[in-house]
Amino acid sequence: MSEIIIHHYPQSPVSEKIRKAMGLKNLRWRSAEQSRFPDRPELFAMTGGYRRLPVLQIGADLYCDTQCIFRELEQRFPSPSLFPNGERGLPFALSRWTDDALFGLAMRASFAPIIATLPPALVEDRTRLYLGPNGDFQREIADMPHTLTQLRAQLGWLEEALSGNQLFLFGGRPGMGDLLAWFIVWFIRGKNEWTDRLLRECPAVQAWAARMDGYGYGQNEPISPEDALAQAYSAQPGSAQGEDGGDPLGLQIGSVIAILPISDTGEKPIKGVLLASSRDTVTIRHSSPECGTVSVHFPRVGYRMASVRT
Repeated sequence: MSEIIIHHYPQSPVSEKIRKAMGLKNLRWRSAEQSRFPDRPELFAMTGGYRRLPVLQIGADLYCDTQCIFRELEQRFPSPSLFPNGERGLPFALSRWTDDALFGLAMRASFAPIIATLPPALVEDRTRLYLGPNGDFQREIADMPHTLTQLRAQLGWLEEALSGNQLFLFGGRPGMGDLLAWFIVWFIRGKNEWTDRLLRECPAVQAWAARMDGYGYGQNEPISPEDALAQAYSAQPGSAQGEDGGDPLGLQIGSVIAILPISDTGEKPIKGVLLASSRDTVTIRHSSPECGTVSVHFPRVGYRMASVRT
């Protein structure tokens, strides 16, 4: 089997979900550190321009979005499971809250107070990415009491879920549900007095976070983006099969489709030939001179997809 490569950068909160997943599964992986700015030529060559992180690479297969990455890790490395307490399905529903509403609050509470210390280009990029085309972090600073009120109540939900004898969110062993809550706590702790004050109100969350800290990140070694690109070029993508006969979009195998995140962040659609589809994922073929031919995998939820006339 080809090496597991995770494209990420250390400060990326979304990537933290996957780094910690490698710890829960005790996997060996290669760390391809990318720029914090969307200037990632090797990765863009492999994904057709997908700008979000993390991306999982195994040979000439690229898995975009943590939904896809969780599914692929579980399929390839089923033990220990990301669903150890029989909670399959539920964590994906939970992710719609943690990745959207809860992360939005955590990002505002952590990012807005420090924008004056950050490079203007980074602030401009993240404003569009996180707040949309009309976003303004100065407004977010003015609205901070409301943001903290909302974040405090929702951290309280985690506190209630972890109170008593509950070691992890779904039972006695950690899984995907814990990773979804973990990246939020990891992101806000130590950021500023406001977020630390909220966490001090949640002793069960703090004790749970200490348990999650103990799982580490598996065993990893660095790899350059250039070497990761070379691995994709020298490999052949895995066999992607299956067509979703009940697809409301009617996507046809062999047709060119365009894929774009639902949120308006100014990103360009990713285009490729549809190789396989299911209720949960699609796989497209992408080719470029730099990487040869690769397969790029996306989840259905959170993305718009449509056939493209050629």
